[in-house]
Amino acid sequence: MKERLTKKQLETAIEEMTNRIREEILTGKRKYGEFLPSEKTFSQQYGINNKAVRQGLDILVSEQLIEKIPRVGNKVVKPERETSPVVQFAYYNSLVTEAVVEQLIADFHRLNPCIRIKPVPIGPNDYFRTMTKLMDQGAVDVLTVNHTGFRGFKEMGGTDYLAPLEPDPNMYPFLTEAFMLNGQLKVKPMMFSPLILCYNKNHFRESGLPEPDGSWRWKQLFEAAEKLTKKGERLGFYCHFLSQNRWPVFFLQSGATFQRNERGTFQICGTALMDGLRAGRELVMMQNRNPLLLSENDSDAEKLFFSGKVSTIMTTYIRLNHFSVLSPEFAFDLAPLPYLHEPRTLLQVVGLAIYSRSAVKPGAKCFVDYMTSYRAQLIIRQRTLSIPALKEAAEWTGAEVGYRPSRFYMYREITPTYRSFDDLNLSQDQLLRFVREAKLYWSGIETEEGVCQRLEEVL
Repeated sequence: MKERLTKKQLETAIEEMTNRIREEILTGKRKYGEFLPSEKTFSQQYGINNKAVRQGLDILVSEQLIEKIPRVGNKVVKPERETSPVVQFAYYNSLVTEAVVEQLIADFHRLNPCIRIKPVPIGPNDYFRTMTKLMDQGAVDVLTVNHTGFRGFKEMGGTDYLAPLEPDPNMYPFLTEAFMLNGQLKVKPMMFSPLILCYNKNHFRESGLPEPDGSWRWKQLFEAAEKLTKKGERLGFYCHFLSQNRWPVFFLQSGATFQRNERGTFQICGTALMDGLRAGRELVMMQNRNPLLLSENDSDAEKLFFSGKVSTIMTTYIRLNHFSVLSPEFAFDLAPLPYLHEPRTLLQVVGLAIYSRSAVKPGAKCFVDYMTSYRAQLIIRQRTLSIPALKEAAEWTGAEVGYRPSRFYMYREITPTYRSFDDLNLSQDQLLRFVREAKLYWSGIETEEGVCQRLEEVL
């Protein structure tokens, strides 16, 4: 005799059946006009009686996903547009260019006409508070999160806002690891980029200089920059050094991390971290102008580069998407970052998360699954210079739509050098306090001894 289910087991079985049917309808696996299997079939499949089956089906009727036709069965119906599930998608507004997100949303609508995606473009400022406020208001179901944003969720105790997700074994493993917490994946990677050099091939050729490669130290780059510089015409090297996505690389390359001593304070004086400080100052002085005043964001260096005013910049694959001059006439290529003591570069990752209390979780999951599918990831690969998280899509080869640097696949060879902010062993707040003090030294208005002491105090 079959064992009778407890009330809790019965409720779980009904919920499992209802969720499965709902997801199959929302993802198009069950088409409009199609009849569902009989109640008897569901009863046998989920081990529940017919009354329980009807209870679950009634939920789908109330959601206007199916209709009951007496003595015929349960038919999937095409919902009216205003009653279709609406997934509110909050994304960095830069992704319109960096990941052709509008094109992806349109493609998703073609594949899933019964789910509507409502775009919610946002800026990067005060990300954690902005996103949690929107989620509390029920205004976000899916959100983009980079590694810095994820650190914010962790440090502010807000990871419960993010629903656990299923890892994809076909993605680069180091991307998945960046968004793991207590054995759970909280953000599904979508695309990534290491910090790299981008250089004007013609400038190097005209100056009789060899193109940069993975063996270069910063000293070699600085020497080449001096020869590439033409007074009143162009700079040899430039970057928005104060960006949190730029200056930390010198400390990652120092071979040391920020560690507390026996007194519980951070030790900086007399450590290799000082070499990172000195390299930063040399870079600032070499640029022959004060970027702390003239440079406002990461795009400044790229604008100068693509206007021919700079020969070499520190940038990412993702940032290169913002400039229309991507043609063979403008011959540029990529190289690994020069290094200080250890070859290291900063890895930037952008992923997708689902609000844990979203009212449209099946539709949200369907959208995230699409955005990380081979189809969507291949669109990113073919239409942008960003690197998709799905390995098969990232390493696709075929006829290119536009100009692509000959060293595009360089990112595969330098993966052992990838590091994240976590490797610095400083919180987001400590990073901000650090750069506020360090920039005085980099500007030449603080001594090395003075900045060393102040940094140990503020940390």
